[in-house]
Amino acid sequence: MPNNTSYSLPKDSKAWQQAVDSIASLLPDDTNLQDFDALQSLPVFALIVVLPNKVSTLDIHQYVQSWVDEQPSWHLVTVAEDTDASFVNITVADTEPMAGGAQRLPFTQSQVFRYLLVPVTDTLMHPGKKTAAAHIIDDQLTTRLRRDLTEEYKNTNSANKLDVVDCHILSVGHMLRTHKLACFDMDSTLIEQEVIVELAKTAGIGEEVAAITEAAMRGEMEFDESFAQRVALLKGISTDVLDDICSRLTLSTGARTTISALKALGYHTVLVSGGFTYFARYIAEQLGIDEVHANALDIEEGEVTGHVQLPIINGAKKAAIVEHTAQRLGIEMSQVVCIGDGANDLPMMTIADLGVAYRAKPIVQARADAAVNVTGLEGTLYALGYPSLAPTQ
Repeated sequence: MPNNTSYSLPKDSKAWQQAVDSIASLLPDDTNLQDFDALQSLPVFALIVVLPNKVSTLDIHQYVQSWVDEQPSWHLVTVAEDTDASFVNITVADTEPMAGGAQRLPFTQSQVFRYLLVPVTDTLMHPGKKTAAAHIIDDQLTTRLRRDLTEEYKNTNSANKLDVVDCHILSVGHMLRTHKLACFDMDSTLIEQEVIVELAKTAGIGEEVAAITEAAMRGEMEFDESFAQRVALLKGISTDVLDDICSRLTLSTGARTTISALKALGYHTVLVSGGFTYFARYIAEQLGIDEVHANALDIEEGEVTGHVQLPIINGAKKAAIVEHTAQRLGIEMSQVVCIGDGANDLPMMTIADLGVAYRAKPIVQARADAAVNVTGLEGTLYALGYPSLAPTQ
């Protein structure tokens, strides 16, 4: 049996607030450092660099600083370790079971480096221009770090440029706000599989359904159309098959850790999926997620009918569910985080304060606030500004 290990996370954002306080002289004279909305109008960015431990962190500060030195308009401030904050503890197993009896770590061992990027001269910036600037900085710095780190480790197995580093360039307001609601997609986000594809494989129509799924996830087909086409192909599958697939679903690396951490931090957690409640409720129970929204799978006499039950939970419906849930709980949309991987997740990610793309399609990564690729789902915690997970001393 695996042992349990406790990890600590700061309960508040004191380290980020202290970093902002330290740059007061670089901001307009009338700036209220406690007014997060006012800070959103300033081009002050949180820069978060995440590296898996398999990549050496030697000179990472030098790499970042060398890029900043080439940008005469920007000043770099390191965010100190959280020493004055209150902490919460989370407990997770040292390893997690996988199919075939194998074990894996509950999250990717990583190191997180946190900075502020501040303009040398005080200025305001239109939100649209600020977003564009964030994407430009993200592209430039990520490309630079991937190139430098890949070059340094080109003779090792960790040299794949796609899994060397994540860079998040976010408004500092994201770091200072207290978020309260986290909404997750299920397929390829909380779990590694696309359930409808697993169903199709069992029915012998895997390639046909996979092609429809991929087209929908890339945004090339309306979700409702793709959903109806795929469900129709599932006609005749028995509930015994559904139960077998449930038992074979694999939680994404870091899923248990992420949900446990968010719950300890006081978040309300929601699974909102374009998949089926038959599987979503099972996954939510495994993870301790508070509530579930998914499509009902129409079953008669122990078999899938192939009929669609309305309304279909598409992208627009996902966003509406998130908004309604926040209103019902008395939570502002500025306190909402949404995590997903497909085009149908973009509407809910767009209306949230922070939209996180998890190992997502290119169109989703390009439009998300942050994209997690080098860690497990716990990379969401790092995009929220938390330091790397470390065992409690």
